[in-house]
Amino acid sequence: MMRRALPRVVLVVVIAAAAVLGVLLALARPAPAHPYFAQFARYPLVIAHAEDTGTGLWPGDTFAHLDGAAALGVDVLEMNVHMTRDGHIVLIHDDTVDRTTDGAGTVWELTLAEVQALDAAYHWSPDGGRTFPYRGQGLTIPMLAEVFEKYPDYPMIVEIKQETPSLAEPLCGLIRQYGMATRVIVPSFSDRAIQAFRRACPEVATAAARDEVTAFVLLNYAFLADTVSPAYHALQVPERSSGITVVTPASVAAAHRRGLQVHVWTVNDPADLRRFIAMGVDGIMTDRPDVLMEMLGR
Repeated sequence: MMRRALPRVVLVVVIAAAAVLGVLLALARPAPAHPYFAQFARYPLVIAHAEDTGTGLWPGDTFAHLDGAAALGVDVLEMNVHMTRDGHIVLIHDDTVDRTTDGAGTVWELTLAEVQALDAAYHWSPDGGRTFPYRGQGLTIPMLAEVFEKYPDYPMIVEIKQETPSLAEPLCGLIRQYGMATRVIVPSFSDRAIQAFRRACPEVATAAARDEVTAFVLLNYAFLADTVSPAYHALQVPERSSGITVVTPASVAAAHRRGLQVHVWTVNDPADLRRFIAMGVDGIMTDRPDVLMEMLGR
């Protein structure tokens, strides 16, 4: 009797699962179009990664990097931000100033004056520490306001690196003050930081945070990516993370079906650059935008 009932149970489960899937697919909505992406006429986007270790052309998160990348004609300037103790948003990758400057201390425990007194590229070396070409050249840590003033029309990625104190309200206020709401996209690894920013600044495009990327990738591997209703506009991701391949032709196609762009980082090898171009990603973050620009014939 139980053997005869088992196929019925399986059939009921399959029908129920199919019904639930149908409802999820019916309710799912792709990411809405955002005016940030209307400013681009050619793809893939060449995104000048703000590298600060010496593998690139200029020390990242400085005007040497921003000016050099802009002069090269890249599509997007990328930068990382923290906030000082007195409430100024500045460009720097780490929580502390120790690794990149000649100073020490946590950014949000230092004043703007203390931060800007430091040599921003003190440790940047293109040859493993033999030379330090930007040391003592007057490079300081820029304020984001200075960047907005100098490049009011340039597309940017402004990554929130600080979770607490929250940058959500100050960053949103700065973006609104300078009329940059359609010029910037804001990512963060921190789900908490990006959710706070979205609440404060819903008009600005954002990229998926860590948990959102993980959910999308796992659902895609389960053939369920089409059930996602993204609260974000782009996946800015490495090719692999924690042993899992994140960027594949299937994941790029799935992201596009959900109205998302895919920006892969950080890609420097010419063979990898060609592979991602062929894969149809929307943007490539690279330490060598000169190589990618030449490859694209720009």
